[in-house]
Amino acid sequence: MALIEVKNAIKTYQMGDELFYAMNDISFEIDQGDFVAIMGTSGSGKSTCMNMLGTLDKPNSGQYHLDGVDVFSLSADELSDIRNNKIGFVFQGFNLISRTSALDNVQLPMVYKGIPEEERIERARQALKIVGLEKKENNLPSQMSGGQQQRVAIARAIVNDAPLILADEPTGNLDTKTSIDVMEFFVNLNENLGKTIVLVTHEPDIAEYTKRILRFKDGKIIEDIRRK
Repeated sequence: MALIEVKNAIKTYQMGDELFYAMNDISFEIDQGDFVAIMGTSGSGKSTCMNMLGTLDKPNSGQYHLDGVDVFSLSADELSDIRNNKIGFVFQGFNLISRTSALDNVQLPMVYKGIPEEERIERARQALKIVGLEKKENNLPSQMSGGQQQRVAIARAIVNDAPLILADEPTGNLDTKTSIDVMEFFVNLNENLGKTIVLVTHEPDIAEYTKRILRFKDGKIIEDIRRK
């Protein structure tokens, strides 16, 4: 069953006298439980597509259904609810609050949902345990390595049990060994917890961990490769 359905999405920008197509009539589906890499050079449209999937930007035309919901028909408040309940975000720069412990960073999405403190703490601890950081819950980001910070970000992304994880260059700031460790956590989330993961990367060795590759060029999908 498709978790994501994109139909005829077009996103343009005016650049001087020229019209630039960031997404040029793209259509694709992503099934529940899939693990997809979006690849392409700078300016290919991959980041624009990721912003659309995260409901952070709208195309000029086209459709996007997430878990059966017509995303572009929603109000701003409804879009905020979709982001908090259906999507977990993982960024290249970790995006942790620097003066806040790992446990409190992971709790943040639940604060927005109004979940009681006792439940927040228990769920945050469980999420940190999944990524192997149960002993680091009181550490600040500055007291953790880059890989550990990214694992906190992953715990934050899964704590609300969102079905979709969007990861934008999640290994971009990490060394090779740490990147492998982080990607193995993503594989575990996909294979053992059933999370659907869409990952933007320009690194072929990172894409090797995924099941499918969508390759973008000039705003179009030029390859759709099923690997596993």
